Amino acid sequence: MINEFKETFGIDGHVGFHFGKGHMPKAIIENEFASAEVYLHGAHVTAFHPHNSSPVLWMSNIAEFRHDKAIRGGIPVVWPWFGPHPNDDTKPQHGFARISEWTLVSTTALSNGFTQLRLQLSDIETTQTLCPRPFELELSVTVGTQLHIDLVSRNIGTEPFIIGGALHTYFSIGDINRITIEGLEGREYLDQLQGHQTNLQKGTITISEEVDRIYFNTDDECIISDPVMKRHIHVAKMGSNTTVVWNPWIAKSQHMSDFPDDGFRTMVCIEATNAVDDVYHILPGEEHTLTQIISVDDKY
Repeated sequence: MINEFKETFGIDGHVGFHFGKGHMPKAIIENEFASAEVYLHGAHVTAFHPHNSSPVLWMSNIAEFRHDKAIRGGIPVVWPWFGPHPNDDTKPQHGFARISEWTLVSTTALSNGFTQLRLQLSDIETTQTLCPRPFELELSVTVGTQLHIDLVSRNIGTEPFIIGGALHTYFSIGDINRITIEGLEGREYLDQLQGHQTNLQKGTITISEEVDRIYFNTDDECIISDPVMKRHIHVAKMGSNTTVVWNPWIAKSQHMSDFPDDGFRTMVCIEATNAVDDVYHILPGEEHTLTQIISVDDKY
């Protein structure tokens, strides 16, 4: 399998392939600007490392690499619903895209020196019980001075359907007690830890306890200011009007088998999301694109 990937999709100076953890195939991207890795399981980006900075994505050191489980850390692809299924709680949390095997479609060395991978997931026998409408889902990952991700949902059937989802990105930080998050000031948010109460964000976000919030009516860029790692992480997005901020803190960390007890100290999730009422009705022949663009500014 790996040899076939190398022969068909390998690009000298840009893309190689290896078996990763759990003997799962992954693409290794390396160009003059950055390195990254993408597992075909879940179309899961597990690393992005600009050459002028430290690794940007956080990964659990006890993540389980299994075909029936999502990988903990990096950028899980949440689709076609966010959170529990709206009508059937027997269906998987956050949909099935992150636990599906995707197909690698193309690799490209772009003229600006960046590297692009495209992966697809289509309706097959294993997904039809979860999503009965014909669909095509594509993830485009472009690695360069930025990490640019497009998640494209296409309706290839004859009936409309509704999709939600997220790019559930885990960011690596120096100390959760010292970061601030800008960009969501003045926005209302649903606090999922306080009976789904709606609150107003006053000032920048600081974190000193468990946080699980869905911010509404925002397409704004968020900025993580990290004095320990002496950098700013910029998180821009398109095709999304809700943003999730999440940190499990102490108790929840201890109850997740694939999350280290102290992992909450060095991570925070900022997610480009289609959640709650921010979902899309896709007509036959139409598509929706959810985009997240991540960059690093070391001028702290």
